[in-house]
Amino acid sequence: MIVEEQELKGVYLIQPRIFEDDRGYFMETFHHRKFREQTGLQIDFVQDNESKSDKGILRGLHFQNPPFAQAKLVRVIKGRIFDVAVDIRPDSSTFGQWIGVELTEENKWQLFIPHGFAHGFLALENNTIVNYKCDAFYSKEHEGAVRFDDPEIGIEWNFNNNDLIISQKDLDARSLASLLSK
Repeated sequence: MIVEEQELKGVYLIQPRIFEDDRGYFMETFHHRKFREQTGLQIDFVQDNESKSDKGILRGLHFQNPPFAQAKLVRVIKGRIFDVAVDIRPDSSTFGQWIGVELTEENKWQLFIPHGFAHGFLALENNTIVNYKCDAFYSKEHEGAVRFDDPEIGIEWNFNNNDLIISQKDLDARSLASLLSK
């Protein structure tokens, strides 16, 4: 697998090796030792989540506060998404900056998002299935969200906002600035 750290420290794009033949394909979706060797990170995933979304559904930007902060390894099983990570670490030199990557069932790429980042994605096709591993269990009392359209972040979703389908919970999310005034 090819593991490349992105512009935001700690965010990695992972391109697995895919072995294809007339029967189909095989790939390792995660290998603990190889991941640790290539990133220097010791990650122990404890929960896998899966969602199905139609085109235009935007989920996020979600995070969990310590002690339940989550690192995530995101991949698409079916369809395609625009996957986004936003640095929400107040002491980071890249606070408020974001990175977006198109993950598809064809490219089979994965995005590793470390603690201290908000995460969200936009489904670009109907019946898109996303799977992600987390290194901490979900805790409703520790969850948080940042507005997907916060102008201070400026994510370029490249989709008409009037056509987005967003949960009320995500529409009620806070601004990035409000995280600092907490």
